[in-house]
Amino acid sequence: MEITGFDWDDGNWPKCGKHGVSQEEIEEVLLGQPAVMPDPCPDEPRMRAIGKTQAGRYVFLVFMLRELDGGTMLRPISARYMHKKEVEHYEGQV
Repeated sequence: MEITGFDWDDGNWPKCGKHGVSQEEIEEVLLGQPAVMPDPCPDEPRMRAIGKTQAGRYVFLVFMLRELDGGTMLRPISARYMHKKEVEHYEGQV
């Protein structure tokens, strides 16, 4: 699947940014090689991703795919830096 961009607006950016993760970090993780799994949200088809930025920060993300303007866009829903135990678990799985 080819991703054509990111779907940012006043609805999702404030929620993603409130934990200090920048848009650049979120995009970097999602465009890299994150571990991706389904999110159990019953209302809409969401995905979870965990990955590492080039600066070495570990990020946990919830996002969805949206078909917009003839392309597939990534719409981040929430983002935060991973806790120490989550990082240890992630590193043990990679």
